[in-house]
Amino acid sequence: MSTSKPCFSGDLMPSEQRFLCAMREVGFGRFEYVQIRNGQIVLDPWPVAVRDVKFGAETAAERTAHSEYQLKSQVAEFFEYARDVDDGEIRTLEIRHGLPFSMEVELAGRQRGGRP
Repeated sequence: MSTSKPCFSGDLMPSEQRFLCAMREVGFGRFEYVQIRNGQIVLDPWPVAVRDVKFGAETAAERTAHSEYQLKSQVAEFFEYARDVDDGEIRTLEIRHGLPFSMEVELAGRQRGGRP
């Protein structure tokens, strides 16, 4: 398992690509109970998604999918962190503008990088 920071969409594993699409679909909200095993996001069972809805607010424009694109720094940092976790659970992952903003993580063991 590579613990390097992904820089481009092509650097993401299939599960990471699916989860990135899900974050964009939520837009504003959070994911709860996201399992991480051996540095990979577990999508079966699918994590709980909670969308924040504001009435009267303008919606963001649809994003067009390109075959290869550079990842936003928040996305790269999120996946770099997840890849470094042996076994844990993201209790909540807050999403803003379709991007990871903050999270609470429960670590069952230590991370591979030696960080507690």
